[in-house]
Amino acid sequence: MSERETHDLVIIGAGPGGYRAAFMAADLGLSVTLIDPELNPGGVCLYRGCIPTKALLHLTKIKTDAHHAADLGIKFSDPDINMDKVIDWKNKVVKQLTGGLGQLVKARKINYIKARAKFINSNTLELIGGDNKGDKITFKKAIIATGVKPVRIKTFDIGSEHILDSSKALDLKEVPKKMLVIGGGYIGLEMATIYQSLGSEVSVVELTKDFMPGMDPDLIAEYKKANQDTFKEVFLETKVDKIEEKNKMLEVSFKDKNNKSFQKKYNKLLVAVGQSPNTEKLGLENTNVKQDNKGFVNVDKHQQTSNENIFAIGDISGPPLLAHKASYEGVVAVETIAGEKEALNDAKAIPGVVYTEPEIATAGLSETDAKRKSINYKVVKFPWAASGRAVAMNEKHGFTKLIIDKDTERILGAGIVGRNAGDMISELVLAIEMAATAKDIALTIHPHPTLAETIMEAAEMFYGHAAHIFSKK
Repeated sequence: MSERETHDLVIIGAGPGGYRAAFMAADLGLSVTLIDPELNPGGVCLYRGCIPTKALLHLTKIKTDAHHAADLGIKFSDPDINMDKVIDWKNKVVKQLTGGLGQLVKARKINYIKARAKFINSNTLELIGGDNKGDKITFKKAIIATGVKPVRIKTFDIGSEHILDSSKALDLKEVPKKMLVIGGGYIGLEMATIYQSLGSEVSVVELTKDFMPGMDPDLIAEYKKANQDTFKEVFLETKVDKIEEKNKMLEVSFKDKNNKSFQKKYNKLLVAVGQSPNTEKLGLENTNVKQDNKGFVNVDKHQQTSNENIFAIGDISGPPLLAHKASYEGVVAVETIAGEKEALNDAKAIPGVVYTEPEIATAGLSETDAKRKSINYKVVKFPWAASGRAVAMNEKHGFTKLIIDKDTERILGAGIVGRNAGDMISELVLAIEMAATAKDIALTIHPHPTLAETIMEAAEMFYGHAAHIFSKK
C-alpha cells in the first residue's frame, strides 16, 4: 500500500455501525476500506458485548425456567453447570457471527485492514499495528465508528485479577461464591442476572437513588418487585470508597448517603460504572473535528463532523449508546456521502432494551419527558396478570405502558416490562414513527393468545373498553 493511494471512503471501526456503513456503501457502488484491530468485523458488540452477553443470558434463562417449572408440576434435578462448556458455547456463537461478517466483507469486495488507525491530518491516516503498520492512507471521506470503552476509576484500579470489567466477566472459568457488581445500570444488572442464575451470591451497589438512572420509575418498580429475593444485598446511594485485596478476597469499604462507612468481602468485583468515548490515539487533534466536554464527537443531522469530509456514527457520537442506533446512523452517513440530500438522522423513537429478568424495553417519550414538555397526555398500563398468555406462561410480573397524546390520540412513548419485551417493542417503535394513534393499534387484529395482545388492550384502555380489564372511559 502506498502513501499516494487515495481511498474513496475509509471507515475506522467495524462494530455494528462501522460494518453496516461499509456494507451499505459497497451496495451503493462506493469503494470502501474498513479498518479494525479484530480478525473480522463485529466490534465490541459481537466480540465482548451484546452477543456473548445474550448467549449467556439465554443459558441462564433455561436454568431459571427449569427452576420455576416446579411450581407447575415438573421438577428437574439441580443442573450441573460446566463453565468450560458454557464459555465454549459463548465463543462458538461469537465465532460463527463474526466469521459470517468476514465472508460478507469478501462478498462485497470491501478492503478490510486488520489494524488501528490514527489521523495524521484531515485527509490522511496512519495504520498502527498489523501487517500494514506505518502505512499511510489518504481518503476523500472517512467515518469514525470507534465506539466507547469502560470507564476506569482510580479507586478500583489496584491491579487485582479479581476485579473485572464486563468483557473479562464473560470469560470466567468458575462461578465466584460472592460477587459485587459496582453499578446498577443495564450492563451491571445484566451481568448480575447471569452470575446470580449460575449460582453466585451477587450484591449490587449503585451511587444514585435507584437502578438504571433515567429509566421510567414504573418499569424499575416492577423490575424490583420481581427481584426482591434475587440479590444478596443492594446498596443504593452508596459509593465504593476503597478496595483492598487480602488473602485472595477483596475487602470493600462503602460509604452510604449518611456518610456511614462499612466493609464487606467478595471473591470477585465487576465494575460497570459507565462508558467513555474511544478516542485514545485516534489523532482527532490533528483534524478539525470538534468534541463535547465529555469527549464525544459533535455531529449534525447527517452525522457530519465539523470537518466536512469526516463523519462519526454510533457511540462515539454520543448517547444513547446502542448498537442499533449505530447501524441506523451508519446508513444516514453513507447515504449523505453518496449524495442523498434527504438523508437525515430524524428517528422519532430509538428503542432501548435491558435483558434482565424480566426484560425491560422502552421507546419514544417517557412519562417524565411528557411532563417536562407540558404535553397533555394520558398513561394507560395493561397488567400482564390480565393476559391469558402471560398467566399460561406463569409470568407473575409485567405490564405494557403507553403514553398517549390526549388531543391527537397519537402514541408518544411506550414501556414494556416482562418476558420478550425486547421483541415486542418494535411494534410501538413503528407506531411512533408512523404517527399511529391508539385507535390504529386498538383496531389492529392481534393473534390470541399472545403477549403482543397486551399492546392492543393497552390502546383499548385509552377508550375505556379493553376486554380483559375494566377501565373507566
